[in-house]
Amino acid sequence: MAMARSSTGLAYPERFFAAASYVGLSGSPSSSTASLSKFQNDVALLLYGLYQQATVGPCNDPKPRAWNPVEHSKWTSWHGLENMASTEAMRLFVKILEEEDPAWYSRVPEPIVKHSSEIHKSKLEPSGEKAISSGTSFPESKHISIENGDHMETQDKDIIMEGLGAIGVYDNWVAPPISGHHPKPRYEHGAAVVKDKMYIFGGNHNGRYLSDLQVLDLRSLMWSKIDAKVSKGSSESSTPAQVAPCAGHSLISWDNKILSVAGHAKDPSDTVTVKEFDLQTLTWSDLRTYGKPPISRGGQSVTLVGTTLVIFGGQDAKRSLLNDLHVLDLETMTWDDIDAIGTPPSPRSDHAAACHAERYLLIFGGGSHATCFNDLYVLDLHTMEWSRPRQQGVTPGPRAGHAGVKVGENWFIVGGGDNKNGVSETLVLHMSTLVWSVVTTVQGRVPLASEGLTVVLSTCNGEDYLVSFGGYNGRYSNEVYVLKPSYKSDLPSRMIDKPTSEDMSVANPTINVSRDLAPESEAAQDGKITEIMMDNVDPGASNMRTESSAEHVIVALKTENEELEAALNMERLQNFQLKQELAEVEIKNVEISKELQSLRGQLGAEQSRCFKLEVDLAELRQKLQSMEALQKEVELLQRQKAASEQAALSARQRQSSGGVWNWLAGNPPEKSSDY
Repeated sequence: MAMARSSTGLAYPERFFAAASYVGLSGSPSSSTASLSKFQNDVALLLYGLYQQATVGPCNDPKPRAWNPVEHSKWTSWHGLENMASTEAMRLFVKILEEEDPAWYSRVPEPIVKHSSEIHKSKLEPSGEKAISSGTSFPESKHISIENGDHMETQDKDIIMEGLGAIGVYDNWVAPPISGHHPKPRYEHGAAVVKDKMYIFGGNHNGRYLSDLQVLDLRSLMWSKIDAKVSKGSSESSTPAQVAPCAGHSLISWDNKILSVAGHAKDPSDTVTVKEFDLQTLTWSDLRTYGKPPISRGGQSVTLVGTTLVIFGGQDAKRSLLNDLHVLDLETMTWDDIDAIGTPPSPRSDHAAACHAERYLLIFGGGSHATCFNDLYVLDLHTMEWSRPRQQGVTPGPRAGHAGVKVGENWFIVGGGDNKNGVSETLVLHMSTLVWSVVTTVQGRVPLASEGLTVVLSTCNGEDYLVSFGGYNGRYSNEVYVLKPSYKSDLPSRMIDKPTSEDMSVANPTINVSRDLAPESEAAQDGKITEIMMDNVDPGASNMRTESSAEHVIVALKTENEELEAALNMERLQNFQLKQELAEVEIKNVEISKELQSLRGQLGAEQSRCFKLEVDLAELRQKLQSMEALQKEVELLQRQKAASEQAALSARQRQSSGGVWNWLAGNPPEKSSDY
């Protein structure tokens, strides 16, 4: 995935050892980095250090004395991890491998996973259920029940139903029989429903982005492929053409058309693009927008609120996580970037978002490079203020890559992963009361417990149905599952005690993108009790009181228990945030260690060059000393020569100046030969 996330097929430490075996580090702890030659040097060294940290522990080996760049780099990579926990090293090892090679797990032989849980044999249709007139006959159906990792099929009587109407079981995921040519398995695709048809576009398969457009008729449960055309300027291509492959985008149904917003691509643009698919002409076209569009990204959330799209977060083309907020007016096609007040969610991608009461944007979960989240943030689209409301009920586990869909006031959360396993439970949040509960739990390695799946809402014969498709949990999926929820949108709203920053009282349901807001009376006071109501809710239901003193005591005890649970959840959240910060610090530490390693390498090279210069200098000094000795010998010879010449000159002078003294001494001068 763009924000490539750990495979959810195996739990630790088996998944780590599978990854280590894949890259060739399954031998002794002293494995070299030769088996990592297919990775870049910095990635290979980091994988080596994490493997050593996970299998041996902190580095206690002495620093290599001999100058060996390879051994020195390996030691530095391992030693720089200091006291990182073994489990954290395992998780980072798998995370980095999946970022470098997203399809690695699909090339690893699937392990045998045994489940001791009892096989569920729920019927697809309850006994005594009457058949709906003139539908399609389903000779058999499958219910999700797993043993040894395989689907167990349960036979049922012939049911005369049509499409989704054949599903009679509430609050359980069912795999109905699907006909037609199934799409290629994938995840991080987009899905949207228009007139009883579910459209699937793009996605990621084995690290490659897809561009096909598939449609599932939810009445006949038959797949078909659309040979879409691409509009080029003012004219359409006469033959079907391929739109740019993408993944991590968002698919939105709007005005009997489908919008594809953002997403990762092989050749990404600088800013977010919006593509439109016309269901009448079967043509893709790029929509022209105005204003300042956000930078390109994938894994963001795109929420339709009235006639606007609200975009939050995601991951850009450089793998940088985002937490910015943008709004696209679909009537004017104009972008606006929003500078909200309050503390926003931390940068993340692969989260879920939904809008409540046309005013409150809810953000749940998501992941960073180091961890996954289970936090819930609320943005008041009228005041543009972030808040962290108090939640009730079960505490959701951290997850990313999950899917969310609204049914009335109920927000269903399906799938996702927590960097250890796929999340098996399907949750529902009642958005008025902010109460979490578990709808159902799947067992085994099924696509519903995976990342990058999609879930859409469809209505058939007055009943709501959730339809899921695709996902990745170590294997890419192209399976369809259906859940018929028993949760309806007619639940009475409750009174919720929340401070000012968490006030979610309903007001004007339009998005005010201006920050120049005059003080209004709807700004709640501290400690004010506010009430959330939908249009179809009876506000008098929240005023129901019991006159029994015993029931008053029970209510008081429940309130106190909820407060204690909220305080405990807050402590858990703070602990989780501290762990998250610690993980981020450790990541930074690894990056700093890599930089330090590079600097040490440069320093070694400079030291080697200095040593060579010192040797050259010593040789020059020796030559200079030799030249000085030669100079002294030359000077001595010159002095001796001068003395000899002086002596010879003196002798000649004495001979030529003898005169009469030579005659007297009996040494007359010799006669010249000229005479």
